[in-house]
Amino acid sequence: MGAGDQGIMTGFASDETPELMPLPITLAHGLTRRLAEVRKNGTLPYLRPDGKSQVTVEYAHGQPLRVDTILVLAHHDESIDALQLERDLRIHVVDAADSGLTGRKLQVDTYGGFARHGGGAFSGKDATKVDRSGAYAARWVAKNVVAAGLAKRFELQVSYAVAMARPLSVSFETFGTHEVAPERIRQAILDVFDLRPGAIIEKLGLRKIRYRPVAAYGHFGRSDLDLPWERTNQVSALRAAAGLA
Repeated sequence: MGAGDQGIMTGFASDETPELMPLPITLAHGLTRRLAEVRKNGTLPYLRPDGKSQVTVEYAHGQPLRVDTILVLAHHDESIDALQLERDLRIHVVDAADSGLTGRKLQVDTYGGFARHGGGAFSGKDATKVDRSGAYAARWVAKNVVAAGLAKRFELQVSYAVAMARPLSVSFETFGTHEVAPERIRQAILDVFDLRPGAIIEKLGLRKIRYRPVAAYGHFGRSDLDLPWERTNQVSALRAAAGLA
């Protein structure tokens, strides 16, 4: 099967959270999830849908040092004043928070601006479009590379051309965190993963996935969902291919 479109897809993983995601987007997703929860369960009945969050984290030597700023935006009834809203959000959302359509905000769906993005939206597209399948596969590869201990932070970039099955290029960045030689990592990826669109669809079962649950709170780092691209099921194979087994 040839790619249904062209473009560059990026996958990213980091060992700074249990989900192997950047800390800022993990915290932001937790805040928005909690915001929806207190709206729906009646804790803050005056809230309205379409809340937003942004978390700024200070880093030192590539590792999270402290949370600098937490921003939460919430629609609400006109009768609620700003002071009550701020107090209620701090108590019931911020202090309690755990760490779609085509064209929606792409960084919210992916890594919160922490990694590069190819520019293509996911939602609203079938799996033959590599904007979706290629990005899922790239995350799958990146997460397994980090889980296998080949690098602490890893960004994979895969580019495709219309009607061509094999990627035009496969490149990556370890940000100096690799534990084995980059060439061994590259060869291990090529040995273990088939990045042709048809193979991705088959291996990840993308024709059987219900995509509605990922229309909110991101497509990656979702420990609440059993998503095939989030499984670290290729760790042993990668370690063996890299000579670490």
